Amino acid sequence: MHRPPSDSVLFDGRPLGLEDIVRIARGQARAELSRDEAFVARIEAGAAFVARLLAEDGVVYGITTGYGDSCTVSIPPALVAQLPTHLYTYHGCGAGALLTPEQTRAVLAVRLQSLAQGVSGVSYALLQQLAALLAHDILPQIPSEGSVGASGDLTPLSYVAAVLCGERQVWFRGESMPAAQALAAVGLQPHRLRPKEALAIMNGTAVMTALACLAYVRAEQLGQQATRCTAANVIASSGNAHHFDATLFAAKPHPGQQRVAARLRADLASDRPSRNELRLQDRYSLRCAPHVIGVLEDALPFLRQLIENELNSANDNPLIHPEEERVLHGGHFYGGHIALAMDTLKNAVANLADLLDRQLALLVDTRFNHGLPSNLSGALGERAAINHGLKALQISVSAWTAEALKQTMPASVFSRSTECHNQDKVSMGTIAARDALRVIELTEQVVAAMLITARQALALRERLGALNLTPALAAWRADLEARVALIEEDRALDADLQRLLTALREPAWDLYAGT
Repeated sequence: MHRPPSDSVLFDGRPLGLEDIVRIARGQARAELSRDEAFVARIEAGAAFVARLLAEDGVVYGITTGYGDSCTVSIPPALVAQLPTHLYTYHGCGAGALLTPEQTRAVLAVRLQSLAQGVSGVSYALLQQLAALLAHDILPQIPSEGSVGASGDLTPLSYVAAVLCGERQVWFRGESMPAAQALAAVGLQPHRLRPKEALAIMNGTAVMTALACLAYVRAEQLGQQATRCTAANVIASSGNAHHFDATLFAAKPHPGQQRVAARLRADLASDRPSRNELRLQDRYSLRCAPHVIGVLEDALPFLRQLIENELNSANDNPLIHPEEERVLHGGHFYGGHIALAMDTLKNAVANLADLLDRQLALLVDTRFNHGLPSNLSGALGERAAINHGLKALQISVSAWTAEALKQTMPASVFSRSTECHNQDKVSMGTIAARDALRVIELTEQVVAAMLITARQALALRERLGALNLTPALAAWRADLEARVALIEEDRALDADLQRLLTALREPAWDLYAGT
């Protein structure tokens, strides 16, 4: 079972929830490595077993052999200690944008959780060094590109291994500096890797899983925001509030879809039909909103299962089982489950962008918005002629939506044979996770624009007659009005968008807590 929330997250080999990783990544909780004697003994038993194998001249992949296709190359005993350094050194070929500090903390936490399972053959000292990076916020500068997602996230995780040993660059106290300098500043010595330890750090799914944890919570927020925006847009466009009837949705029992419909009913207080709607059936972007948002809502529990199973797994190779004294060679570094989760998530999220883009197109068009001004301009009198309302915002939303939809091609189907055909089937899970975050970022921009639109449209509808809002919707509207001023004269909206984007990523903005 997951532990209850607190200001610390304990790493002792027991399961964690993805929110635990997110809290550490966002600086809302600290990572605490267990000092329980039984836990320490279990970790050290694996390292001791590896040492005994070496002393007995055992042949162990990645310890007394080369890596990957070079597994047939025997390492002379005098060079075994140098092999881990070579592993992270030759994988130092990442490119692209660096992971953000939030993403980097998530990577460190996910890798610590995997090694804490006790079957990776590493020392407790390695776990302490990894935990110390989190404790002191010494963040390896990790390039985001260069992983095919099997044999794990080798290249990006090589930057973690190198930093543990005092090499490469880190972010520390707001500055970029050599890792050795940052370690020395907090009284830490570079870690000396034992024979299995570089492989244990690098040969796993920590980067893709970390990004997946962060993507999940942001997508969850977007589903809630899309629901609330839809409710506001139904009112603003004088739509039919009764497309979300409980009896209607009982006939199609997808539970997530039903929850979305129930939230819309509560927001709109539409228990019984009325005869005064302007249109018997609204266009699909309003009428079918529960069916679109509900896909994400129904997918989330399944995606959580995939992400948290990966988070709480040992996923390097080989695994070291100290109790049975076995070395288990396999392929747990393969990130197929994360690849599926992220390909699925980005598809569902991009559909939210498309849904809201269509709602916005209706609201700004006088042919469909039932009496609202063109482009939702708030200007009155002769000044209306020179004001353009949300014309440009609608164009930007269209661009963001198109780019999000373009990104939905599944990454997992683009496996490439690599590394002398040793890695001849790979997951592309890290690329899928990066794609998902990009789709989420674009969709957040669409949601931020729709929040501005909903705020504007409700005010303009109120000019035409009093609004009868439910308490929840009225409170949300008041909060939104405090964040965004009514647009009566044309103004640049980029600052408003950025403030709303920041708010969208705050966990406190929970619209439907407990529902």
